[in-house]
Amino acid sequence: MTDLSTTDAPKTWERPEGASLEDWMQTRIARYQTRKYDWNALKFQADYDPRFRRAQMRYIGTGGTGVSTDMNTIPSENFTFSTMVIPAGHEGPPHLHTDVEEVFFVLRGTLKVVIEKDGERYETLLTDRDVISVPPGVYREEINVGDEDALMCVMLGAKKPVTPTYPPEHPLASIKRG
Repeated sequence: MTDLSTTDAPKTWERPEGASLEDWMQTRIARYQTRKYDWNALKFQADYDPRFRRAQMRYIGTGGTGVSTDMNTIPSENFTFSTMVIPAGHEGPPHLHTDVEEVFFVLRGTLKVVIEKDGERYETLLTDRDVISVPPGVYREEINVGDEDALMCVMLGAKKPVTPTYPPEHPLASIKRG
C-alpha cells in the first residue's frame, strides 16, 4: 500500500516556521557532490548472481530499494527520484510494483527493456534521452546491452512504494533481503 495517510502532519515541502527562504531551499537541494553510489542497496541480488550488480544514487526520497536509512535525500511526499548505474552486461531483474508507475529515463548507454503482462511480452531498446513509463502491475526488466555503464534516472510515484516483487518462478522471488 502506498503512503496515502490523511494526517495533519506538516508536508515535507512546507516551509518550517521561522526558516529563511535560503535555509528552507537548502533542504530542497541535493547536489551530485554530496551523493554516493550505493552498491549495497540491491546487494542481495548481486550476491545471488553478479549480473544483478548495480548502484543507486538517491536524490528525492529513498526509492523502491528499501533503503529507508538514507537521511541525505530531499524528503518526498509523492514520488522518489534516483539515478541507477547498470554496468555493461548487467541487468535489473524482472520485477513489478503493485502500487506505482515507474519511470526510467536513460541518460547514457543502451538498455534493453523487457515488459511482461498477462503472458504477453514486449522488448525495446532505450538509448540516450529515451524514457519509458511502466504502469503498476507490469513486470519490467532492464538489461545493459551496451559496452559501457548505463546511467538512468528512476522515478517512482509514491513517497514510500511497496517493495517490488519478482515473478514467482524467478530465483530472486525466494531470497529475502539482508
